[in-house]
Amino acid sequence: MCGIVGLVGRDAASPRLLEALQRLEYRGYDSAGIATLVNGHVERRRAEGKLQNLAAVLDRQPLAGTTGIGHTRWATHGAPTERNAHPHGTARVSVVHNGIIENYAELRAELEAEGVAFETETDTETVAKLLDHLLAGGATPEQAVSATLKRIHGAFGLAMIFAGHGRKLIAARQGSPLAVGYGEEEMFVGSDALALSPMTRRIAYLEEGDWVVLSDNEARFFDAADRPVQREVKLTAYSGAAVGKGNYRHFMEKELHEHPVVLGDTLRQHIDPATRAVVLPPLPFDPAVVPRITFSACGSAYLAAQVGRYWIEQVARIPVDSDVASELRYRDPPLPEGGAALLVSQSGETADTLAALRLLKQRGQHVLAVVNVSESTMDRESDGTLLTIAGPEIGVASTKAFTAQLAVLASLALGFGRARGTLSAGEEARLTAALLEVPGHAAALLEKGSEIQDMAREVALARDVLFLGRGSLYPIALEGALKLKEISYIHAEGYAAGEMKHGPIALIDRDVPVIALCPSGPLFEKTASNLQEAAARGGRIMAFTDAAGAPALRRFAERVVVLPTVDPFVAPILHAIPVQLLAYHVAVLKGTDVDQPRNLAKAVTVE
Repeated sequence: MCGIVGLVGRDAASPRLLEALQRLEYRGYDSAGIATLVNGHVERRRAEGKLQNLAAVLDRQPLAGTTGIGHTRWATHGAPTERNAHPHGTARVSVVHNGIIENYAELRAELEAEGVAFETETDTETVAKLLDHLLAGGATPEQAVSATLKRIHGAFGLAMIFAGHGRKLIAARQGSPLAVGYGEEEMFVGSDALALSPMTRRIAYLEEGDWVVLSDNEARFFDAADRPVQREVKLTAYSGAAVGKGNYRHFMEKELHEHPVVLGDTLRQHIDPATRAVVLPPLPFDPAVVPRITFSACGSAYLAAQVGRYWIEQVARIPVDSDVASELRYRDPPLPEGGAALLVSQSGETADTLAALRLLKQRGQHVLAVVNVSESTMDRESDGTLLTIAGPEIGVASTKAFTAQLAVLASLALGFGRARGTLSAGEEARLTAALLEVPGHAAALLEKGSEIQDMAREVALARDVLFLGRGSLYPIALEGALKLKEISYIHAEGYAAGEMKHGPIALIDRDVPVIALCPSGPLFEKTASNLQEAAARGGRIMAFTDAAGAPALRRFAERVVVLPTVDPFVAPILHAIPVQLLAYHVAVLKGTDVDQPRNLAKAVTVE
């Protein structure tokens, strides 16, 4: 997900833009750039790679000016080179862009037929050249932007500055979030409030189709039909404090060690520890009568939703469908009258999940979102929201946000069960007690870092890895495989343990570690039997279990890591932590960019 910042300020723009871009590094990017207005002229500096490269360019060639825009780019059209880095533009205009212009090829061909020359392969340059073409014909910046927005199709967040207009910045949003910040005789724009938090806490959000004209003391908003509109100014929860790694080597390592506090904070907002009862806020549907729930999400959030599906069906006996968000719209499933939908996202800005949300609302479903970012688009557009209290998650690979999502979904399952009469007060108290113990168990688990590091040394040598789990631990096996792929670049697959003999067992040999999630409980014997089948064929079994399960597994497993003993209901939350830790340690051993793995973005705001 690209990052956009811009300001009409009183002080030098480029240092402030660079600092704001640093706060957007967590999104993932492959090049960066800044443009400012210097004595009425547009000047820019760009660099391939990390922001330190752009900072070095700015040291050699400083940029003056108090009005400017900045960008971190995650390549979609055109390779991640300096030539394709943003800002793009001409002598008249400079543009930064998040998203995809779907009809850029058609527009480019039209402009080339009129003699306009292009220098890059990016879709963004088409926006800049179209604006320039209109400006050359005598249009004002506002007129050029209005006309351009009516020609371009796709998902985009745009920020633009114009030669000869030293105190003006125009921004626009369609499907890609933008926030406007209010300062003292200066104005800001950014992809999110976090980028702007050192400069202001007074934030307004552009709605779908909006564009805004910023000067040094006002923001004039317009809707897609160019009608003046008002947008509410709010105080954001983010402070200006920098998000740092502390004493940790990586943000991911820091965030892994935040599991206990995040789980505690998230659970405390949904469970009364005195009564051991789940306390849910008002919901947009009645779980006692809802006929069906549709889950949809992407990536790790989808895997959290899959665990939630097990929980809600088993505890509350509500039928649940689940779809990857990018597939839900195109599968076009039949949806019941009065049905509910539950969308899960860390950022609240994931394009596919937002598209699914809008379809589900259009089809009459009552939408509840589980998100980590208040004031995000998903938070604003849903009928109700449950927040995960994970704080900013900077590492691209989701860790603490994932377990926080599980904590919310577990609480929902218990609340739904009570509402439907499928869960007695005594059973609710027992399971909430188990949930409230998870933060302490998570802290104890983190003390087993050396055992997991030892396992990582073996896994780091592999080209292929299998993760196995049963029941609600099957999605955690998928999460373990996903994390290993994301940050270590080792091919890994997650399977339901009982499915191994239906194909994947053909892959098993001495070079393929088999990572098993196998705590004691109702499914232990069946999973252990599957693992023995793999061991008999030379498989290298490495298991996460508990004290009761360890003796049986040690008879054939190469490595056994004993986790705290917990109720099977909460086992998925606890087992998520060691598979994430394993991926982290493997990635460190392989020397990859743990926090910003190649080709990945923190939030995907294009389809």
